[in-house]
Amino acid sequence: MAKPKPQCRCGGKTVYFRAYNGESLCQTCFNESIFEKVKKTISKYGMLKYGDRVGMALSGGKDSTSLLHIMSKIVKGHASELLAITIDEGISGYREESIKNAEKITTELSIPLFVKSYSDLFGISLDEAMEVRSEKSLKITSCGVCGPLRRRAIDKVAEEAGVNVVATAHNLDDILQTFYINLYSGDVERIAWLDPEFRPILNHFAARRIKPVMEVYEQELAFFAYLNDLPFQSESCPYMNEGIRTEIRLHLNELERKHPGIKYSTFRTVMAIAKGVDGAEGSSGKGASRCDKCGAVSSGSICSVCQTLSLIN
Repeated sequence: MAKPKPQCRCGGKTVYFRAYNGESLCQTCFNESIFEKVKKTISKYGMLKYGDRVGMALSGGKDSTSLLHIMSKIVKGHASELLAITIDEGISGYREESIKNAEKITTELSIPLFVKSYSDLFGISLDEAMEVRSEKSLKITSCGVCGPLRRRAIDKVAEEAGVNVVATAHNLDDILQTFYINLYSGDVERIAWLDPEFRPILNHFAARRIKPVMEVYEQELAFFAYLNDLPFQSESCPYMNEGIRTEIRLHLNELERKHPGIKYSTFRTVMAIAKGVDGAEGSSGKGASRCDKCGAVSSGSICSVCQTLSLIN
């Protein structure tokens, strides 16, 4: 394995070492490399078009805060408009900090912020939903409840704000973790959703979904936020360890530590598999129907949001 050099390629002092390619980078070169990665991803997959009105899903964590900072500069070259969407799931002692962070950075960047809660949109907070789960002994994880509601909440606020593109801060690690979750659960069709060029699945949303940092390591986004003194959530979600995602994250991080670059090679494999699933007959994106309850596009007669709400209400 290559060892970090005391100086960056430009001669500046090294602040970050990329073990997967042996690069030693100063603060300026590291920041520029992240900007270039994001711009390259946006260009490669045609994520932005001239004049788009972009809604950035801003949780207040390191990933979304970093992406908002980056997008605030990138959209100017597309004559696009950028606003932020923050969803308050209703997690006591946790979400308050991130909302304050979202308000702070959007004020600093002069970006409009839309904040909506689960209680506003669905009549129940996540904490209340978890109480119902305990009372009814429901066999569903907190992420199983929160995930569908969060996606629908973003859709609703995006429609209210009049955006035609929703940008989320799913990084490379998130993509790999989601792939393995779908693989282990046997949900093969959802693997196609990981392909940013899988256009048919976009019919599931009112706005086009893009993931500009999908080729950036989670660790690098965290370091970007630290280097640029960006405000971000310091506490972890109290429900985060209920599902298998944390175990997969730890496993992948250990593999990357021992074999630098394995995440990138796995990512390329995942994209190839996603494209293969995309082209398979019977893909849910191509044969989507409407939910019998709410009318939203769904792969079945009842969408995941209505199924979730029916369990907890």
